[in-house]
Amino acid sequence: MKVLVATEKPFAAAAVKGIREIVEQAGLEFALLEKYSSPSELIAAVADATALIVRSDKVTAEVIAAAPSLKIVVRAGAGYDNLDLEACSKAGVVAMNTPGQNSNAVAELAIAMMIYMSRGQFTPATGSEIQGKTLGIQAFGNVGRLVGSKAAALGMKVRALDPFMTAEQIQAAGAESVEDIKELYSGSDFVSIHIPATPQTIGSIGRELICSMPKGAVLVNTARKEVIDEQGLMEALELRPDLKYVCDVAPDNYALLKEKFGLRVFATPKKMGAQTAEANINAGLAAARQIVSYLKDGCTRFQLNK
Repeated sequence: MKVLVATEKPFAAAAVKGIREIVEQAGLEFALLEKYSSPSELIAAVADATALIVRSDKVTAEVIAAAPSLKIVVRAGAGYDNLDLEACSKAGVVAMNTPGQNSNAVAELAIAMMIYMSRGQFTPATGSEIQGKTLGIQAFGNVGRLVGSKAAALGMKVRALDPFMTAEQIQAAGAESVEDIKELYSGSDFVSIHIPATPQTIGSIGRELICSMPKGAVLVNTARKEVIDEQGLMEALELRPDLKYVCDVAPDNYALLKEKFGLRVFATPKKMGAQTAEANINAGLAAARQIVSYLKDGCTRFQLNK
């Protein structure tokens, strides 16, 4: 049985070495496709693969159809909108992610972005401190809880909203529980977004919510760009010249936002949340272990398409 690692944006060499060792120690064949330039290369490579590990690579219905032996695909990371779950289910392919492996990297980036924007993107102008400010966290999962603990250590008041957690669970994890999204935004100097891109969340954060934030507030998005209503964001920044927006994936209208709002907006050149050596290695090794566990023991703990 062949385990294919297919990454247009390669894993670190140490991660590839570790994945290979895990796969081969389990008696499985290891194959590697890196830095490919077209989907056709991935389609050709999966023809005889039993298992597939990807990063942000798109596993489409066409890719699934080209892999008749495929039993499992694992996205090395938390977000999984690059996997066609419906196509996987129809073909009997188990789809998984590796939750928690990139969490600390994303959480550190979110905190860094708050400081970066508070200090005027490190220009000579007088900035402000995050100590004593209120942070609202939208979704209090692995990443959100880490952001909260780091923010609290820096002297911030932490509030969180998560429809899948009780108030008691949120409080036990160190944050004040907020039940209403409008309350979260209107009462927070910073809001850090950690929701997935789903039909329910895409475009859900727009002018009304953003404009409800306090004077001088900063909206931080290390989740997915699709959850932001980009036209609504632009209108909010026009209406509220005190607000700021920072993200690690540029909006489609980023050039216009920068032209109009300058230092009030910032996006990293590429998706940066998981771009640390530690996260890269952790996610890759976790993906390999999950594949071996599924093929050997049938473990489906992190299955997404149940």
